[in-house]
Amino acid sequence: MRDLLLIALYAGMGAAAVGLAGALVLRVLRRRSVGVSLAVLTAVAVGAMLAGTLTVAWAMFLSSHDLQVVTMVCAVAAAASMLTALLLGRWVIGGHRALEQAARTLGEGGGFTSPDTPMAAELTSLARQLADASDKLAAARERERALEESRRELVAWISHDLRSPLAGLRAMAEALEDGIADDPARYHRQIRGEVERLSSMVNDLFELSRIQAGSLALAPTRMSVYDLISDAIAGADPLATERGVHLADHGVERVPVEVDGKEMTRVLANLLVNAIHRTPADGTVAVAARREADGVVLSVTDGCGGIPADDLPRVFDTGWRGTHARTPPAGAGLGLAIVRGIVEAHAGRAAVRNVPGGCRFEVTLPLPA
Repeated sequence: MRDLLLIALYAGMGAAAVGLAGALVLRVLRRRSVGVSLAVLTAVAVGAMLAGTLTVAWAMFLSSHDLQVVTMVCAVAAAASMLTALLLGRWVIGGHRALEQAARTLGEGGGFTSPDTPMAAELTSLARQLADASDKLAAARERERALEESRRELVAWISHDLRSPLAGLRAMAEALEDGIADDPARYHRQIRGEVERLSSMVNDLFELSRIQAGSLALAPTRMSVYDLISDAIAGADPLATERGVHLADHGVERVPVEVDGKEMTRVLANLLVNAIHRTPADGTVAVAARREADGVVLSVTDGCGGIPADDLPRVFDTGWRGTHARTPPAGAGLGLAIVRGIVEAHAGRAAVRNVPGGCRFEVTLPLPA
C-alpha cells in the first residue's frame, strides 16, 4: 500500500509540473488559433503522462533498458496524439473558415447559407443561429422597404391633396380682397369647408404619428358593444343620408368590451365613412357584432364591389388608397392605418376580406377579463 502511495505521489508531482507549464503556455496563447490550443492541450496530456512515468521509473531505479522501453512507448504515444490533435485542429479550423466566409456574405447585406463543410456540433449550432438571424434581417429589411415606400407615397399624396385646396383658398381669398366675388357668403362657406378638411387631415397625421411613436394613451372602460356601435351609426347617419346609402344593423349582440370609448368610436367612424364613400347610392352598409371564442368581432360590410386580391394585404398600410382617384374625398389614406394602430393598441387585430358585392372589415377585440 505504501509503494502505491509513493508511486501516486511521484507521478502526481511530475504530472503537476507539466500541467502547470501547460496552463502558463495556454494563457500566453489564449488569443491564438484553436488548433494551436488543441496541440498544446495534447502535448500537456502526453507530457504529463510521460513526466509521471519517468518520475516513477527514476524513483524505482529501473534499468537503463527498461527506462528506454518506457520512454519509447511514451514517445510513440505522444507522436500519435500530436498528429491526431493537429488533424482535429485542422478540421475545426476548416469549419470555422467556411462559416466565417458564409457569415461575411451576411454582413455585406446578402442572405446566409450554411456551408456544406462538416463542422463540430457547436459550429453547426452557430450556423443555425446565423441562418435564423439572416431570416430575421431579411424580414426586417423587407419591412423597412415597405415602410419607406409607404412613407414616400404618403408624402406624395399629402402634397397632392394639400396643393389643390390651398390653391383654391388662395384664389378665393384674392377674389374677396379684389372685390370681384359674386357671392362672398358662398366663398366664406367654401373657405371654411376647405379649412375644416385640412384640419381633419392634420389631425389624422397627428394621430398616426402618436400611434407609430407608441405614445397613444388609452383609458379603457367597460362598455357594451351595442352602445358603441349605436353612437358610431348616429354620427355617420348624416353622411349616409347625403350620399343615399342605407345603414343597416345585421345583428349587434349586447356583449361587453373593455376599450377606450373615444378611440374605438374613431375606429368605427373611420370604417363607416370609408364604407359609405365607396358604396354607390341606394347601396347598404351593414354593421354587426358578435361574440366568438377568441374575442368580440365588430364588422362593417360595404357595397364597393370588392378589392383586388393583390391589394388586400396593403389595405391597412399608411397612405394606401388602392386604384381610386387620388383626389378628395379619397383623403390621405390614413383612416385605415389609424384603425389598425388603435385596434392593435387594444391588443386586437384588424382584417379585411371580400364578400359578394363588396368587402367586410372586421375588428377583433379581446374579451374582458
